[in-house]
Amino acid sequence: MLILVADENFNNVILRGLLRIQPDLDIVRVQDVGLKGSPDPVILEWAAQEQRVLITHDLNTIPRYAFERVKEKKPMPGVIAVNNEVPVRVAIDDILLLTTTSEKTDLESQVIYLPLK
Repeated sequence: MLILVADENFNNVILRGLLRIQPDLDIVRVQDVGLKGSPDPVILEWAAQEQRVLITHDLNTIPRYAFERVKEKKPMPGVIAVNNEVPVRVAIDDILLLTTTSEKTDLESQVIYLPLK
């Protein structure tokens, strides 16, 4: 099962829904680990050190920094990029599908965009 870190501005309704359905989901928020207001590269570095896949609504800068890490051959456990227009239930279902069916290395060096369908 994947372990996750939610970007600072990630939708809390989605987070609560994820934990309501999957209470044992290993997910932390950026602000809960002392990274509130940190630049994207710092968050991606922390995620890599902790081997956590980052979930984010930031479709503009996070993927760019993530792919820079890959290009520089730095660890990048993965990013799940959720468009703000994806319905909450679809986001929850897709994130749970990815977390419960993927191994830790399955998303390595990848940015997965939601919705999956």
